[in-house]
Amino acid sequence: MSIPALQAGIAGIDNGLDGLHRNATTIARAAPGDSADSTRALLDLRADQHQVEASVKVLKAADEMLGSLLDVRA
Repeated sequence: MSIPALQAGIAGIDNGLDGLHRNATTIARAAPGDSADSTRALLDLRADQHQVEASVKVLKAADEMLGSLLDVRA
């Protein structure tokens, strides 16, 4: 059984974590005085954080929905 909301939530978390890792690496490797790349990476890091948080909310909502459906079927 495939549940699109769960798949979307998991994919969003995966994408967000990949972005977090990529941007954290960019920040860690930034040369002194290279503020443009660091600034962009920090902004992207924040966006990735929001993506993960939103995806977790999608998973929680899907879990609650499934729980309600199971309660109705019981």
